[in-house]
Amino acid sequence: MDHDGAYPLKHHFDDPVQQNEAATLGMWAFLATEVLFFGGLFTAYAVYRSSYPAAFHEASRHLDVTLGTVNTAVLIGSSLTMALAVWAAQVGKRGGQVLFLLLTILLGSVFLGIKFLEYSHKFHEHLVPGPHFAFHGHDPVHAQIFFSLYFIMTGMHALHMVIGIVLLAILTVRARLGRFGPAYHSPVEIHGLYWHFVDIVWIFLFPMLYLIGLHA
Repeated sequence: MDHDGAYPLKHHFDDPVQQNEAATLGMWAFLATEVLFFGGLFTAYAVYRSSYPAAFHEASRHLDVTLGTVNTAVLIGSSLTMALAVWAAQVGKRGGQVLFLLLTILLGSVFLGIKFLEYSHKFHEHLVPGPHFAFHGHDPVHAQIFFSLYFIMTGMHALHMVIGIVLLAILTVRARLGRFGPAYHSPVEIHGLYWHFVDIVWIFLFPMLYLIGLHA
């Protein structure tokens, strides 16, 4: 394959449709394992929160809801640009592919920058679990569990974002070379599935960590 999405069929597939379906199925199988992984984290959080509601409520009030809301809007925007990148690949618009992939990278980077800012605030406030953790409120022991889960859950989500951005950069280079078009665009599509999944994970994380019990 060189240009305009003309892609040679791999020898173990009967036709391009079967090849595309196999790639899509593989991504869905991978995402199923990711659901199990994050589902375990969500379950652990739910169990601890129900066991120590007062400590978790007080600890969650130390999170910046404004920054969390901005990040939510940023990720929703990145889902839109990713969907547009898939569309551009399907219809063979090379310039559109590059533009929307770059915009998705930009929005993903903005998300990570805001998350880094949040983390830096927690370091300055000594709210990072460990020997220097200092929570001046009710039940600091169980508040530390909240922040442990916060850093684990958002940290794993951020790691998935970093991986996604690296893959997007590779896709952008290939799109610029004309590697995707109406005949072959499955890499863009399956990466779109991955990116949307990562965005959906944050849609669950944001209310769980930032909003539940906010006005209690």
